[in-house]
Amino acid sequence: MEIHTDDALVLESRDLSDADRLITFLIRGAGKKKGVARGARRKHSRYAGQFLPLSKVALTWVEKPGRELVRISSAEVQRSSHRLQEDLDGILLAGYLADQAAVFVQEDEPGDLYFRLLDSTVEALLERVPGDLAARFFEAWVLRLAGIFPPPQECPRCGRSLAAGARLPSHEEALLCPECGGEDPAGLAVPPEVVAFFRDGLRRKLPELAQAPPEPATLRRAEEVCARIRRSFLQQELRSYRVLQQTRRSLGEL
Repeated sequence: MEIHTDDALVLESRDLSDADRLITFLIRGAGKKKGVARGARRKHSRYAGQFLPLSKVALTWVEKPGRELVRISSAEVQRSSHRLQEDLDGILLAGYLADQAAVFVQEDEPGDLYFRLLDSTVEALLERVPGDLAARFFEAWVLRLAGIFPPPQECPRCGRSLAAGARLPSHEEALLCPECGGEDPAGLAVPPEVVAFFRDGLRRKLPELAQAPPEPATLRRAEEVCARIRRSFLQQELRSYRVLQQTRRSLGEL
């Protein structure tokens, strides 16, 4: 039996029994782990309000060899995500960010880079960085950290610069120049300003980028690019993103 303590971000909280909850965490030095919070569903639980998605906690947990689930010993909130989830947009965004981390970070593998990305994104949102910008920044960086985001500098076929624009073919995860990618009618056009966002904008910190953010149309096309690459890699869409899209349609935003 080993006892560990580290900073953690809550990714998901599910009912496990009448009294307990199953919590998924992204832990700074230990990656993704699932743990049981005994008594977390009880009325006067010591865990009340501590497991909101994206809340940051000082987590102490116990591991036993051969067991998939850890036992949560204590969790003290360092930064609550309550303010992010005061409306529907915030709830959907929080779920989308947490879902990406839960899918792309593997259990028991180092997750420090993902932790820092998610932690800084939540911090920026609490500082009132626009949610749409934060979502595009986060999803592009998740794909980069996963090693599947195509380089936005040069066409991999001919070596031409992509500064004047690119195309994302329907059948591969690559950004091609318009000449090499133009033969695919189902490909997605990636305008110069979107290429610039992927090439230059992502080098900046999110609060700095928010001082002169890209136009809404640029962010929307960046979203389409990331969604296509992610679907191609996963062979399915994230459930949280499907819910987000369905909600947008019902509200007439798409």
